[in-house]
Amino acid sequence: MKDRNSKQIFDEAKQYMVGGVNSPARSFGGVGGDPLIMKKGEGAKLFDADGNTYTDYCLSWGALICGHAHRNAVLAAKKTAEWGFSFGTTTKAEVEIARHIVECVPSIDRVRFVNSGTEATMSAIRLSRGFTRRDRIIKFDGCYHGHFDDLLTAAGSGVAVLPSSSSGGVPESHVSNTLSLPYNDIEAFEKAVEKNKERIACVIVEPVSGNMGVIPSEKDFLKRARELTEKYKIVLIFDEVMSGFRPGAGGVQGDYGIIPDMTCLGKIIGGGFPVGAYGGREDIMEHLAPSGGVYQAGTFSGNPVVMRTGLATLRLLNENVYRTLNKRCRDFVGEVNGFFTENDLPVHLAAYYSMMSIRFRKEAVRNYKDARAAAGGALYAKLFWHLIERGIYWPPADLEAFFVSARHTKKDLDHLAAALKEFDWEGRK
Repeated sequence: MKDRNSKQIFDEAKQYMVGGVNSPARSFGGVGGDPLIMKKGEGAKLFDADGNTYTDYCLSWGALICGHAHRNAVLAAKKTAEWGFSFGTTTKAEVEIARHIVECVPSIDRVRFVNSGTEATMSAIRLSRGFTRRDRIIKFDGCYHGHFDDLLTAAGSGVAVLPSSSSGGVPESHVSNTLSLPYNDIEAFEKAVEKNKERIACVIVEPVSGNMGVIPSEKDFLKRARELTEKYKIVLIFDEVMSGFRPGAGGVQGDYGIIPDMTCLGKIIGGGFPVGAYGGREDIMEHLAPSGGVYQAGTFSGNPVVMRTGLATLRLLNENVYRTLNKRCRDFVGEVNGFFTENDLPVHLAAYYSMMSIRFRKEAVRNYKDARAAAGGALYAKLFWHLIERGIYWPPADLEAFFVSARHTKKDLDHLAAALKEFDWEGRK
């Protein structure tokens, strides 16, 4: 693999950007070596600064369900950009994508667009506090909801490798009202709610975690969360920034049939552009300015280029696309896990439709403690570079999910399966 240009560009990047990156997960800290500098994406492929080609399973951390530079998305972006990049006013594009989201996502009566998933979760929590007039938050260990101060405790994603469970620069006052509980633990949740029921504004959860690897919530756990939050008039927020529009148009809530009060979205709804959104019941959303007294604003929120590109992407996601993608992923996971089982290897693929992660143990992973115990560390680093040498790009951290897009072919997945099968899983090489 050629890497001269990537190394040269990264050396320059370190002179001007902290760590040479704009997000820690891109630093290759979990796999060693220098980051690859990407130049172009097309379909399921990535091309780096040295001309190497990779089949991409990172997909901008899950955003690109239709692959890179789909012609419909490109045309939407180009046409809209020719009319102007940003106006600071409402546009018809916002209305059209808002209607599409409201029609697809069961919990959303009204929606507000922002510019990132972090903005979405931060704003949803502020709104839930304003609506309930309470201050406490319940989240779950290993669920990452962005770099919002109140949620950076026992978080997953890149935070998981920091020396503490939170982050420097976060005052104790910001997390003193945040209760972080074990994921999928009904008993711990019940006790916490009963003890704090008069003070809890909201419960926020990834219904399918993707930032400590892929861990679907157990249905009984989510059902109990729904029952108790309804009983005590606590706002239940599903963070579907990663899972929204991933299994189907209705997200996890549509798949499970468990409907929260509010939902946070991002990634897929922008078609590759920066975006976030939060929405929910009308009576909650009407507390948001200008209708109510909870303030949130953003100069670039609802940017027309983003809205048109996002809508073009969402319109591609019909039932046939989901059916084909999900079956292809199900077959792939079955084949690879069958190989692991037949060879008695201490590893398996965890999956929720086209979201997947590798686990370095046989047993299922239910929570953050399990996820950390099932991390590969140095073995994952070897796997990462093994795949790179075979033209396959995975996330450079083993507590992250990898993704399959509608542009990945059976041939692509067969190649990935073969590469996984030939890897030395016992780490002897």
